[in-house]
Amino acid sequence: MTEFLLVLLAGVGAGALNAVGGGGTFVALPVLVAVGLPPVTANAVSRIALLPGAVAGAWVYRRELVPVGPASTRALTAVDVIGGGVGAGLLLTLPAASFDVAAPWLLAFATLVLAFGRRLSRAVGRVVGRSVGMSARAVLVGQFLLAVYGGYFGGAVGILMLALWSIGVGLDPAAGNPMRVTQLAAIYLSASALFLVASDALSAPLPLTALLVGAVAGGLAGAHLARRLPSRPLRGILLATAVITTVLYFLRG
Repeated sequence: MTEFLLVLLAGVGAGALNAVGGGGTFVALPVLVAVGLPPVTANAVSRIALLPGAVAGAWVYRRELVPVGPASTRALTAVDVIGGGVGAGLLLTLPAASFDVAAPWLLAFATLVLAFGRRLSRAVGRVVGRSVGMSARAVLVGQFLLAVYGGYFGGAVGILMLALWSIGVGLDPAAGNPMRVTQLAAIYLSASALFLVASDALSAPLPLTALLVGAVAGGLAGAHLARRLPSRPLRGILLATAVITTVLYFLRG
């Protein structure tokens, strides 16, 4: 019962973080490992359990989606579904050591981009005499790579998404948060489907259920909270989440 409650609380925290600013995987994964699941199994369980919370958050945000530059929402979602499946396949066949080494540095870069990306984009635009923006193809290629990462490991992929959109098309992180939650659900969808079929995630039904229930509650609560926050405090929360997650990843390594 103690372990069930611990995983349930981790699910609430992870679901709320994913809805507000990202980084939910870093809450869920260590708790699952602490209660005895092997790392790969814990990774698969967390992806499956966090999917309903991401879907719940996406439902709350469904009327607040803004386009990511010139890329259509339909194309972005399709790329994320495919990339999430590819990443999940890599998790089941390759060691995770390479991503463990790269993750802190990717997150450090993402944090800097979140903090300074829009100002950098405007500054570069003034220098070259026009606004800076990625083409639709470039946005989709970058999103596919992030989706593969999200399906393979997933730690703070939402933060990396906001960083790409911020520097690439000048999208405000607060305005892009609804789209981030929606695309996170798309990545988790294909990854979870593969994990259900090819991993041993179903061998741990109690942690899976506890995390799933908590993540749905946290996802709904976090999405409603994020909708009521003005853009400046929300940007602060997103940046604080990025900084804390990056520091934790470096300490973990």
